[in-house]
Amino acid sequence: MTDEKELIDGLARGDLTAFREFVECYKKKVYYIALDMVRDPTDAEDVSQEVFLKVFRSFATFKRDAKLGSWLYRVTYNACIDHLRKRAQAPRAVEEETLASGARDPSAVLFSSPSPDPDLSVESEMLQRKITLALEKVSPQEKAVFLLRHYDDLMLKEIAGVLDISLGSVKSYLFRAVRKLQKELGRGGAASGLEANHD
Repeated sequence: MTDEKELIDGLARGDLTAFREFVECYKKKVYYIALDMVRDPTDAEDVSQEVFLKVFRSFATFKRDAKLGSWLYRVTYNACIDHLRKRAQAPRAVEEETLASGARDPSAVLFSSPSPDPDLSVESEMLQRKITLALEKVSPQEKAVFLLRHYDDLMLKEIAGVLDISLGSVKSYLFRAVRKLQKELGRGGAASGLEANHD
């Protein structure tokens, strides 16, 4: 595999071989970020294609002192937010098939139970679905910050860099997301495990 500097040089030149290698290297990461955000496999594929088109067309905006992965995160999350805004104009119900699909669920990481007890497994699955539905009630920006913090386990300063927003905005979005989730889920139980602030 080409090292990152050579890959960046190739992308800057518009080298199609470098671009294909870039896509191959990052396609799964981009897809799963999109899937976490938009909650639909088909939409995640559409967003992924849009992301790589944007990268190809606008790589000149990439700053050489930035990390390629962080820059791609930002492009992906911005594309997801744009997609969610458009989708909000034509809202649709979250279907059981989507919830039961192989989509990665941030709540599965946060609230999965290690117990083999089938009753607890059913309870955990129901809770995960509630959290998935609750995440549909927060804004795209709040969702992005929440997922980066609780799913990707990034620190607040890292999230600010990835999304190119201030640390204060990150804290505000995270606080609001957690408050909304607590309201949806109730203050006890799983909701109490959500962090509103973590430096």
